[in-house]
Amino acid sequence: MDTLDIAFAEARRYLASLDTRPVASRGTPADMRLPLPAQFPDRGIPANDVVRAIAAAADPGLTGNAGGRFFAWVKGGALPAALATDIMCSAWDQNAVLASTSPAGAVLEEVAGRFLLDALRLPADASYAFVTGCQMAHTTALAAARHGVLAQKGWDVEAKGLQGAPVIRVLANSHHHASVTRALRLLGLGSDCIVPLGGDKPGLVSPEVLRAALAQAADAPTIVVLNAGDLNIGACDDFATLCPIAQAAGAWVHVDGAFGLWANASPRLAPLVAGVEMADSWATDGHKWLNTPYDCGMAITRHPNAHSAAMRMTAAYLTSGGDVRDPMDFTPEWSRRARALPALAALMELGRDGLSEMIERCCDHAAAIYDGIVGLQGATGIARPTMNQGLIRFDAKDGSNISDAVIAAINASGEAFLSGGSWDGERVMRISVCGWNTSADDVARTVAAAGEALSRVRT
Repeated sequence: MDTLDIAFAEARRYLASLDTRPVASRGTPADMRLPLPAQFPDRGIPANDVVRAIAAAADPGLTGNAGGRFFAWVKGGALPAALATDIMCSAWDQNAVLASTSPAGAVLEEVAGRFLLDALRLPADASYAFVTGCQMAHTTALAAARHGVLAQKGWDVEAKGLQGAPVIRVLANSHHHASVTRALRLLGLGSDCIVPLGGDKPGLVSPEVLRAALAQAADAPTIVVLNAGDLNIGACDDFATLCPIAQAAGAWVHVDGAFGLWANASPRLAPLVAGVEMADSWATDGHKWLNTPYDCGMAITRHPNAHSAAMRMTAAYLTSGGDVRDPMDFTPEWSRRARALPALAALMELGRDGLSEMIERCCDHAAAIYDGIVGLQGATGIARPTMNQGLIRFDAKDGSNISDAVIAAINASGEAFLSGGSWDGERVMRISVCGWNTSADDVARTVAAAGEALSRVRT
């Protein structure tokens, strides 16, 4: 049997098992190590045996996030065309960094970028980069922002670095994701540059707070970070109001749209992110709501010159793509797989109508899971999904918070997988629906599993 045939058979077996296998992994570290050599082998192992051993080692540690009942964190599955294209990408093994190293990778990435901007209803002349995930999307876009705000002050950060540079302030929604903080650390700005912004509504920045923060250091180079989809409640900042305020003060507006930016692809949900196209840069993930395989993030900027100035690097042995865009001019990597191709496949498989319908369906399922569980005795709704994220607290008969225990019981059942979080100092269960193949049956099974878990934990 051919080695690839074995790999495909193992992959098909896993995918076929998603509806019946426990969503949470059941294996121990010892289970996963057992099929593998205890030490680096002195002699090579036949390829077929290697594939079988690794498949056996992985199986007890695999979670079912590719299935329809994985609601922990924000993880989609992989659409059929995206998964199949990803397999081809591995077989082709292209270094999609230059048009000269992979003409196919460069040209198809151009098409993917054009479709991406159209789908998200962002400026058609924006630049884009396909990176590993939203962490590097933030890093890439904020590198462009760093260039932009310092160039306004006459400082060439790529040549001179940050020593002696004007100090950059980052005014960020107080509910910003930790990946934003880490991006600022990686860029040498440090977490102390962040000025957290709040307002009179949960998870949102108010215009008055933003104006006051901008006025406190009107001459400082400033980046404003806003949210399209808060991690806990899915809240979206008022971009139509806040972007003009920030930009009038000379600030660069960056949007964390890891999943929430995709709401702009839905006519029904687009009002939640109205005005988001007015920002200067955006970060999002394909392996969330576009349902591509890992890893696929996207950094997008309104200012291609700032973007390429922050990323571009040349060497005597490199060959320019000429009329074809060189991906390396917009990404932080020197070697990279053709990760734009599964995104292209997903966009083509869905089309405009299919993408919108999938996003709306996930939101409807999130609301149905929330409503079903909140109807159980001992469950209290904290935040009903306005998008695809919701929060629920569970209480014992004596009123004590048992959210973590209920989550653990649900996950142990194997029927669904959910995660916890904190909101206003209370432990809560998060609901996050991003999978293309979540069905009404998955919703019913999840609500039933929550009911059984809650009844056991409360007694």
